[in-house]
Amino acid sequence: MKKITAPGICLRAYEADDADMFAAVVRESVASVGRWMSWCHADFNSDNAREWFAVCDKGREEGTAYEFGIFSEDGKELLGGAGLNMISKLHNYCNLGYWIRQSAQGRGIASQAAILLADAGFKQLGFYRIEIVAAEGNVASIAVAKKVGAQLECMARNRLVVGGVPVTAAVHALLPQDWHAELNYLVQK
Repeated sequence: MKKITAPGICLRAYEADDADMFAAVVRESVASVGRWMSWCHADFNSDNAREWFAVCDKGREEGTAYEFGIFSEDGKELLGGAGLNMISKLHNYCNLGYWIRQSAQGRGIASQAAILLADAGFKQLGFYRIEIVAAEGNVASIAVAKKVGAQLECMARNRLVVGGVPVTAAVHALLPQDWHAELNYLVQK
């Protein structure tokens, strides 16, 4: 799984030529994304991007993570990133994560990417469960989880580390038996 497309959006594997653009997008997004994700900082550079791309390639090859850049439909403008990661092969579930560059937030891009990845996770990869975990207070990420039909299961204490501090996080889940009806509903809206 290297590319997923839908009207207006393209999820694809990062390429070496994306490194400078990725670094610029990360630096643009420090105020919003950096608040929740420690890798997003003002000193992020193209070498950091290439290191991340190598991790993504290795994860895809090993089947331990499927990370994508979220691009415009033509695959040229980087809008953010999303992935299926933290895969438990024993229990056949994963985490679904996403982030959107600051200048593209509020346009429904994260929801669209989450729908595409969840659909691929269930239909292509056969997961029994997909979790979306967002730190308490991360209103935008929690809203995306709700919008795509993930059910809030609990507020888990010390579930994530944000800024070096353990924090409570909302744990949402999608299940394949609930997915088809939810996807049809969302596509019709």
